[in-house]
Amino acid sequence: MAPNLSHLLSAILVIFSIQSFRGQARTLKPEHRQSFSSFLQGLEGVQKGQTVEGLIELKQYLKKLGYYPSELALKTYQEYFHLNVTGNLDSSTIQQMMIPRCGMPDIINTQSTKPNSTTSKHNKFHMVVHYAFGTQKWPPSKYSLTYRFGSGVQVVGSDTLRSVCSKAFQTWAKVSPFTFREATAGASADIDGRLHYDADENWSTDPAMDQIDLETVTVHEIGHLLGLYHSKDHPEAIMYPTTERGSKKRELSQDDIDGIHALYSN
Repeated sequence: MAPNLSHLLSAILVIFSIQSFRGQARTLKPEHRQSFSSFLQGLEGVQKGQTVEGLIELKQYLKKLGYYPSELALKTYQEYFHLNVTGNLDSSTIQQMMIPRCGMPDIINTQSTKPNSTTSKHNKFHMVVHYAFGTQKWPPSKYSLTYRFGSGVQVVGSDTLRSVCSKAFQTWAKVSPFTFREATAGASADIDGRLHYDADENWSTDPAMDQIDLETVTVHEIGHLLGLYHSKDHPEAIMYPTTERGSKKRELSQDDIDGIHALYSN
């Protein structure tokens, strides 16, 4: 029996909740990666119209990322990641699905099957050049944001975590109208900082080839909290949906900077 993707996907690595904004990053737990790989490989070559065990789970995976229920879901996924658009689950598509990625959908609130659509039935999705953002944004009265850390399993020391998050917030502060500071004890925070790092994942501030960089993921998720969606055409961008193990991507690309400037233009 094919494993259910809802069980294969790990618990959320990072969750920040800021009023109506929500960002999350997901990857596969170590013990599930081989099962997930085998599951996908068992579907390799499946074409539209075929009835094969595991297709429901594949559709659930694509639905989580915003591609399904479009009948062109797999082709749209392949187009989004600049793969050969075959509509079949080929080896390159499987390899792409195995890369750790953010849990936020790539396609949000748009009826179009095209990921670079500039229109939406509900007018909630906008594309500017290569970056995307929604209609939700912080008002000028909330440009000085406070955050706090909740209790939970510590995957790194609290001082290290605070340092990483502070640097990640400052990365965005340097190119935006925002300032960020940790709320004092007992005070309310604009960012209800529930940071949940999956203890089964291998986190590091200086990642080896089997580790995920803590700061890379944190900078990406803060971008979501400020209102940015995923960048489609620039793998070097912080807001690109995937991140490779063993890599660091902590500096904003011009695409990221253009996106935050467009969202919070004067």
